[in-house]
Amino acid sequence: MKKICLLGLLLLFICAFTACGKSDKIKIKVAEVAHSVFYAPQYVALEKGFFASEGLDVTLINANGADKVMAALLSKDVQIGLMGAEASIYVYAEGQENYAINFAQLTKKDGSFIVAREKIDDFDFTMMKGKAILGGRKGGMPEMTLEYVLKKAGLDVGQDDASKDVNVRTDVQFAALSGAFVSGEADYVSLFEPNATALEKEAKGFVVASLGEASGEVPYTCYSSLKEYIKENKDVITKFTRAIQKALNWVKNATASEIAKTIHPYFQDTSLSDLTIVMQRYIDIDSWSDDGYLSLDSFNRLLDIMRMANELPDVVDYDKIVDNSFVRAKSNE
Repeated sequence: MKKICLLGLLLLFICAFTACGKSDKIKIKVAEVAHSVFYAPQYVALEKGFFASEGLDVTLINANGADKVMAALLSKDVQIGLMGAEASIYVYAEGQENYAINFAQLTKKDGSFIVAREKIDDFDFTMMKGKAILGGRKGGMPEMTLEYVLKKAGLDVGQDDASKDVNVRTDVQFAALSGAFVSGEADYVSLFEPNATALEKEAKGFVVASLGEASGEVPYTCYSSLKEYIKENKDVITKFTRAIQKALNWVKNATASEIAKTIHPYFQDTSLSDLTIVMQRYIDIDSWSDDGYLSLDSFNRLLDIMRMANELPDVVDYDKIVDNSFVRAKSNE
């Protein structure tokens, strides 16, 4: 009898201890369009405990594509998505009633770089006339921004059309762009970091231009959630936005080396020295949002980019798919 009583007390103690050890943080799943050093502030928020200090337990899921991020949102497998704002335009234009709303911006410029086969001093986009470039997925932000910049330079651009001034090839998957270029495909390639730096180190390619610098500010990657979720979880969205703001403020005042050291645990395959070079490149082009605010001017530039790429399904009202109230509320604190 005593053994039974002692066992019962032991079980009660274990249950009580387990209950006490449980996290009372709100669990949030975030689908990111890619696991990329370009999204450094997001990993800073994780590593520095900015999400945790807001009472959030954030799990990142690499969806590998804006279309897949949106699918995860619509199926409610995740609560928040990180992707280009163009994805929410596509969904709204399709007539989805519970569409995605962008509530905070992470990056404000394209993070890809034009890589050539040789060093080119004083590069100008008109030098690409008669050439082919591996541009990524048709209708994705990297490919559309590339077309926008080339057309602004006065070039006639074709998708997978060698008869045009510049042939933007969309037949190679995003993850395979670097390898295809090294194997001899096309004259140029549009790459994100750290792939561009890796090619330079091996002397297999050379960065000649930044698409972000050339295109100007756009809502390149934003956090969005479904309309119904935002309505029912305003406190969660506010906390999440506040954590991202802390991270944006932190990177704004940090050196490339400090940022690289902070996010290195999330990118162990990239050396710390390479990561520092990459962070400096993104600092130099002012790639990250200042405060998460998605401006009307940058949104209109996004519409122009989509229109010039013949990918704009319909003109979408800025106020429908953008909600800056969480940024404003946070900024005023």
